[in-house]
Amino acid sequence: MSLIQVPFGIMGAGGNPPSDVEYLCIAGGGGGGCGGGGAGGYRTATGLSVASGSGLTVTIGGGGAGGVGAATGVVGSDSVFSSITSDGGGFGGPTGGAPGPGGDGGSGGGGGGEGGVSPAGGSATAGQGNDGGGGVSSGLNQTGGGGGGAAGAGASSPGNGGNGSASSINGSAVTRAGGGGGGADTRGGTLGTAGTGGATAGVGNATASNATVNTGSGAGGGGYTGAYGTGGAGGSGYVCIRYTNSYDVASSTTGSPSYSDSGGYHIYQWTGSGSITF
Repeated sequence: MSLIQVPFGIMGAGGNPPSDVEYLCIAGGGGGGCGGGGAGGYRTATGLSVASGSGLTVTIGGGGAGGVGAATGVVGSDSVFSSITSDGGGFGGPTGGAPGPGGDGGSGGGGGGEGGVSPAGGSATAGQGNDGGGGVSSGLNQTGGGGGGAAGAGASSPGNGGNGSASSINGSAVTRAGGGGGGADTRGGTLGTAGTGGATAGVGNATASNATVNTGSGAGGGGYTGAYGTGGAGGSGYVCIRYTNSYDVASSTTGSPSYSDSGGYHIYQWTGSGSITF
C-alpha cells in the first residue's frame, strides 16, 4: 500500500461522490497520575451517511498531560469526524495526601491509592471503551489502577491497563487505544503493565511512559520511591475513513491527510485536524 499526500482541491472526474463511509475515530488518551490514563473513546462503524458539497469536520484530540508529583493527570481531548464524537480518555487518579478516583472518559482512568484509601477507577462512555481499575492501599501495597482500554477494563494490584483494539481500516492491522499501567510504591507494590497499545508506568520518582502519538492510548502512572513520580502524557487521537473506489476521490481536503488507494478502497488518514468535502 502506497501513501501519497492529497493535494488541496483534487477533483473527482465523474461527479460520483460516496453516500456513506466506514470510519475509525479515536480521541486523545488520558494523562497518568498514580493511576494509568484511560484510552480515548474508540468508535468505528460502516455505513455512516455523508453529504456531498460541504466540508465534514475532522478534529484530532490531544492527549492529556501527566500529573506532576502526587497530582492527577489531565483528561484527553475529544476527536470528531462529521457527526461522530469520541470522548477523551479519563485521567489517572492522584496519590499522596489526597488520593482520588480515576477520571471518567472514553475509557476510564485508574484510581490512585495511598494512606489506606483505595479510590475507584473512572467510568467509560458506553460503546466507546472500558472502566479503569481501582487503586489499592494495603500496607506497603499501594498501587494505582490501570487505565481502561478499548477492548478491556483496567485492573487493580497490579494496575495493568486494559487492552486496545486492532483495526485494519487503513489496510494494516494496528492496535490502538490501550490503557496505561498504574504506578506503585516500589517498597511493596507492583507496577502495572500497559494494555496492548498503552504505556507502562514509571518506577518510583521517575517519569512514567508517554503513550504513542496518534493512538489515543492512555499514559502510565507515576510511582513512589522516596518521592512521587510524574505521570506520562496520553497519546493524541486519530481519524481514518474509507469507501470503495468505485466512487470518486474527495473534491477537497484540509489538514494534510494521507491518502491511499488500496484493496479496493479510497483511504484517508488524519493525524491533525482538518476536513473533507465530497
